[in-house]
Amino acid sequence: MTSTFGMELRAWRVARGLSQMELAARAGVSQRHISFLETGRSGPSREMVLHLARALDVAPREQNVLLTASGYEPAYSEMSLDSLPAVRDALAFMLDAHEPNMALVIDRCWDVIASNAHARRFIAWAFHESPPWLTSHPNVMLMCLRPDGLRPHMAEWERPASALLMRLERDVASFPNDESLRSLLTEVRAQPDCRALSVDRSVPDTRDAVVPTTFVVDGEEVSFFTTIAVIGDANDLTLSELRILTLWPVDEQSADRWSRHFG
Repeated sequence: MTSTFGMELRAWRVARGLSQMELAARAGVSQRHISFLETGRSGPSREMVLHLARALDVAPREQNVLLTASGYEPAYSEMSLDSLPAVRDALAFMLDAHEPNMALVIDRCWDVIASNAHARRFIAWAFHESPPWLTSHPNVMLMCLRPDGLRPHMAEWERPASALLMRLERDVASFPNDESLRSLLTEVRAQPDCRALSVDRSVPDTRDAVVPTTFVVDGEEVSFFTTIAVIGDANDLTLSELRILTLWPVDEQSADRWSRHFG
């Protein structure tokens, strides 16, 4: 009878598009062993669970799921950011250092955990009256993809929106047991024009090194590209899933316009 771990392992292998033989080669074990693990004929050691998880590029939170399914204790803790003052202070320093450009800290569900002054200033400008969903649940995906979000202030909305939606779909694939992420994807897909974006896999213009996000501020276009940084070597789920999202002007004209309006 297939074990819980065996079912989870097979689901991850199929999600990654690998045959048993391909996974065996990647992990340096026999195909027979992979087969026995998936069918429950063999049970994995704790080390083998983590080894196969790494071979499948499984996120730390989902590694805990695999360990629990095998009868082992989770490998990663989960602490609140408030209990990690040194990390919180470091994040605040990075946000402030990015002024006068926008920077935010987001979690795995794209909820805004912290932001710098210029990000807050821009959001206050864009939302003269904060809608209930923004006040109670500030979320980057919702801010960019809802019609009552930043969309009216974005030029060529489809390109950055498509890139965001595809990133969210990848996140859901990385966290298949996360109902919050699935709910967010369902909510986003229900927004006007987003369903068409979710099936649009057109290749971006190869002349562009990045897909810019362009805001229209008092009739002037201000374009940014985005970088996302993570905390390296984090052994805690909260820290491993935090992302520092920073926006950079694509050219001097955008930098000058941004400074003139929000500097």
